[in-house]
Amino acid sequence: MSGAARRTIGVIGGMGPLATADFYLRLVRGTPAATDQEHLHVLIDSNVEIPDRTAAIEGRGPDPTPMLVETARRLVAAGAEVLVMPCNSAHAFLDRIRRAVPGVPVLDIMEEVAAAAAAVRPVPASVGLLATAGTVRQGLYHAALGRRGIGVLVPDAMGQRVASEAIASVKAGDIGPEVRGRIREAAETLVRAGAAAVVLGCTELPLILGPGDLAVPVLDGTEILARAAIREGFGEYHSGRERSQSSIGASLGPVRRH
Repeated sequence: MSGAARRTIGVIGGMGPLATADFYLRLVRGTPAATDQEHLHVLIDSNVEIPDRTAAIEGRGPDPTPMLVETARRLVAAGAEVLVMPCNSAHAFLDRIRRAVPGVPVLDIMEEVAAAAAAVRPVPASVGLLATAGTVRQGLYHAALGRRGIGVLVPDAMGQRVASEAIASVKAGDIGPEVRGRIREAAETLVRAGAAAVVLGCTELPLILGPGDLAVPVLDGTEILARAAIREGFGEYHSGRERSQSSIGASLGPVRRH
């Protein structure tokens, strides 16, 4: 890879810090490099002062857009040529971030996950979505998957509470067996309701649920976004255009749990 054209990746992070660290670990592990010098140049701004995204979406907290924009611009000023946000809820503010950094691509985790879902064989008629209440409320996964003919099943009120509490537990540093058991049961409930795959639509969730935990494919948003960042870092940005199903499937490969 040493001779390939490479672009610097900027990570709008801190949402939360553990999820940001997990994203970077997956990016490094997924890069086909034999030496330090063959890896991508990565700038991480773990801005923990960015206000809670779900609280803002639900109208009970401050708007995170100014700090998201500030973080994006700071990364670009430092040399970032492609931006990623390992936070699903923050994508509710993606358009405004993109407008603030014209000419610099900001990857869309929903589009990447939806493309990966469409590459599953057989293509699932519907997937289950585990995410924050804010992400579910925004419907961004519904839109991205719907454009590919895939339906979305979401938890009932009790299941959503379990998912939200599990996310909060991970943010507090708890990735133990009890929280793992609760989120697994929430996922299995979606599978029993007809989900042919499960989307981990919050970057805290891959820390407590993985492909070995369910009988259906697990679409790990953190892993998928990391692989997309690798793809774009080596000069393959497509400006949002659809890629072929075969190329998506080849780039995704089996989702690993770290």
